[in-house]
Amino acid sequence: MAEHSEQTCKQVGGAITRVFELLGKRWTGLIVAVLMQQSVYFSDLRRAIPGISERMLSDRLTELAAAGLLVREVDEGPPLRVSYRLTEAGRALGPALKELGLWAEMYLPEGGGRC
Repeated sequence: MAEHSEQTCKQVGGAITRVFELLGKRWTGLIVAVLMQQSVYFSDLRRAIPGISERMLSDRLTELAAAGLLVREVDEGPPLRVSYRLTEAGRALGPALKELGLWAEMYLPEGGGRC
């Protein structure tokens, strides 16, 4: 039988809460994973993530930029193009994402969580 006391039931730490508040949102992890490979133009990023709307992609990119994980760069045109690249902080997520991918391959069945 499990013990139920203050010591055994601690609150989730602030750092992990902040991580999941940002990266736990739908699409955010996929965006970071695509950008892990290289800088990407908005339209290419949208094509790389099937099912994401332009509005949702724009919102998530804004959140990631505000968190300091990516940089938005405008390439003067014509045509005017916007690209995104990860900052040092964003690239530092690489090992964690790789480990999560390995974990998923081992413990999550393919297609188990897809709509």
